[in-house]
Amino acid sequence: MQKIIRCLATGFFISYLPPLVFKFKKNTGAGFLGTLLAVPFMYILPQDGMLYLIFLLAFWAFAVYICKKVQFKGYTGHDNPKIVIDEVAGYFTAMMFLPRQWPYLLAAFVLFRTFDTLKPWLVKTFDRMENAFGVVFDDVAAGLMANILIQIFIIFAVRG
Repeated sequence: MQKIIRCLATGFFISYLPPLVFKFKKNTGAGFLGTLLAVPFMYILPQDGMLYLIFLLAFWAFAVYICKKVQFKGYTGHDNPKIVIDEVAGYFTAMMFLPRQWPYLLAAFVLFRTFDTLKPWLVKTFDRMENAFGVVFDDVAAGLMANILIQIFIIFAVRG
């Protein structure tokens, strides 16, 4: 069972790739790859806004559960860089109520990665929580910030 949980937590083990490629850096790029993994899923997830929201709420709970259950030998921190299911949850949040077209997919990707990396106030608040909820919801907060920014852009683009 632990192997299945680890498989899901690591994005089907995608987070193991960066240390193999970049041996001189510790886990560099795992979050990027985890986010990239989420992009193609956007084409199979529900298109209807309410169904997507229901899916998203369930995925958040699932991600917290997986983060709570996953174990890595020799790692004592609360947010193991190998865990990327939180990046997937964050990207799914960034794409909430947005069209599944490449400009939105790209904007959500770039803004989510930016907020996840820079960790502004709201993201940092969740990042400081040393539990599974904090591991997931710092990325959810980054995704929410990205989504709000894109929604504001859409509103002003339509008016302009």
